[in-house]
Amino acid sequence: MTTSPSDASPRRLLVTGGAGFIGGNFVRQLVGMAGVEVLNLDLLTYAGHLATLRDLDGDARHRFVHGDIGDRGLVTRLLAEFRPDAVVNFAAESHVDRSIDGPAAFIATNVLGTFNLLDCARGYWRDLPDEGRGRFRFLHVSTDEVYGSLGATGFFTEETPYAPNSPYSASKAASDHLVRAWHHTYGLPVLTTNCSNNYGPYQFPEKLIPLMVRNAVAGRPLPIYGDGGNVRDWLYVADHCAAIRRVLEGGRPGEVYNVGGNSERTNLQVVDTLCSTLDELLPDSPHRPHAALRTFVPDRPGHDRRYAIDASKLARELGWAPAESFESGIRRTVRWYLDNQAWCEEVTRDQYDGSRLGLGAVT
Repeated sequence: MTTSPSDASPRRLLVTGGAGFIGGNFVRQLVGMAGVEVLNLDLLTYAGHLATLRDLDGDARHRFVHGDIGDRGLVTRLLAEFRPDAVVNFAAESHVDRSIDGPAAFIATNVLGTFNLLDCARGYWRDLPDEGRGRFRFLHVSTDEVYGSLGATGFFTEETPYAPNSPYSASKAASDHLVRAWHHTYGLPVLTTNCSNNYGPYQFPEKLIPLMVRNAVAGRPLPIYGDGGNVRDWLYVADHCAAIRRVLEGGRPGEVYNVGGNSERTNLQVVDTLCSTLDELLPDSPHRPHAALRTFVPDRPGHDRRYAIDASKLARELGWAPAESFESGIRRTVRWYLDNQAWCEEVTRDQYDGSRLGLGAVT
């Protein structure tokens, strides 16, 4: 069922990284809204795949362009031709383990690519008529990992000092600072969101939840780093996308908004919930109880112990709250992966064999 955007919603959006996990879900939400057009720019690295967008083939509201946010000529041309009301930047290398093995790609995309996108957007925005300048927004999607690691108590707020501990989080912290600088120096109307751990449909199967589901279905070990006690706040991807839309509609330029799911869980609790859900949904599986497949492995280098988001600013100022609980979101997610195993096979073919990453190998 399509919905109409509010009067404050941008109608024409350039979305970068829109063939990836969160970006693809965001594009799907937008295309379901009446009167919205999307130009989707994605380089289609291993985690971005056209299979994620297949149901949008032929939809006049969605145009896909294969390209790099670091390509100044391409980005400048797309802005001039499409004339967007907003740029939403999801384009990023995002897997911590891969950043440990090969940090150069993270610097190239997350830092230099964001710089190029910002500078091209600044030139485009500067030349808009007054009405267009007032309406335009540049929204940068970031992560709670920029804040570092929490102790047993407390929450990340928008005022928490940055203390990134992995090459991935350091590259995202650098991009966040660039976004802030382009607002304070040049006046570009930017917005930044820092989210907690996302889960849901179309997530590349190197990440914890889809990896565990695929391994459990196949009867393979479920690798748990360290003692399994690392804590994350889990956010269902559709809730995150709805939050981004609210920030685009009503967020104050120059502001940061934290987005969390109010669902702190240890990695071990996540795996146990997945296993019990699979036991229920697959009563004839020869691998029940799936929890018997759990295997503890050496921890990731520099593994942050706990993240937790205080999203009260977003709730207070913009009225957003997550619609899914962890239990309901996990059930929807597991069901999706069980029903879409062909998608998992397609996107991982010749890309990822399920082996462990992040052991510090030099690439």
